[in-house]
Amino acid sequence: MNPPTGTGPPPRAGDRAPAHPERTSPRPARLALRPPTFPPGPVCGAWWPRTDDLMTELPALTEAFDATRGRVSRMASHRDTWPAAPCDLPVIGHTVKAAWFASGFDPHMIRLFSYGVGRWDLLVVPPRTETATAARLMAAAADPALHLTASELLAAERRLHAEDEAVRKQGQMEQWEDEGGAPRRPSAPLSPPATVTVRAPLFASRQIR
Repeated sequence: MNPPTGTGPPPRAGDRAPAHPERTSPRPARLALRPPTFPPGPVCGAWWPRTDDLMTELPALTEAFDATRGRVSRMASHRDTWPAAPCDLPVIGHTVKAAWFASGFDPHMIRLFSYGVGRWDLLVVPPRTETATAARLMAAAADPALHLTASELLAAERRLHAEDEAVRKQGQMEQWEDEGGAPRRPSAPLSPPATVTVRAPLFASRQIR
């Protein structure tokens, strides 16, 4: 499959790649992929870079793919995802051509192309994400049963955080009242028990297509 033809805006100051790429092997990429026997979904896995410096982080990612799924020759991403957007990215042993998009491309995804093999769309977990959150996101992105885009995965995680924070604050308020912080309101008359709604997990079966 051929990559998009658009290459986005011309390089800006600071976007030029170094003339001589780093030859030493980088730290292994933090990567989770769907099993290759399953059909692809909106994403086929997740990548958790350690920083937002693409020129520093990409060599480890391409090295993982070069060794198992074919040499990565091109990549595509949203223009606002990374501070710099060079057209040529030196990695170990070769150079990756980059295409940048200002719209019509998921800002939380990176797309890799391997010449003659195919393409892979990966959720990019923000570098400063907490470890537990990153682990959940990577597991969900690599789950063959889920069919969520990169942005949908992050939105689901944000909703989970908001719900957990509301529960935590409610617990703190109840503890404060129990310790004499404020009088409780008079108890309401007894009434039939209300229907209890159980909050579904982050990636419930209703999201599975």
